[in-house]
Amino acid sequence: MVESFGQQALISMIVHLFVFGITFWSLQAIQLDKLLKKNRVAQGRLLYILLTVAIGSAVSGFLLDYYVWSQSLPVFFE
Repeated sequence: MVESFGQQALISMIVHLFVFGITFWSLQAIQLDKLLKKNRVAQGRLLYILLTVAIGSAVSGFLLDYYVWSQSLPVFFE
């Protein structure tokens, strides 16, 4: 029982980090610098990080929920 919690925690951390990386990479395609004021580089970088965390958390939360639901589905058909 405790081992499954450890495995689930490890899977969750890996999925979150992977999705954060993909989200950060995909946000690089958007030219947010044209929307930001001049000489606000630090704030622009922080905005990228905050957007990455917000979008990445939502996507990885969905993926992890979907994984848990798919694991629970066989119980429904017993």
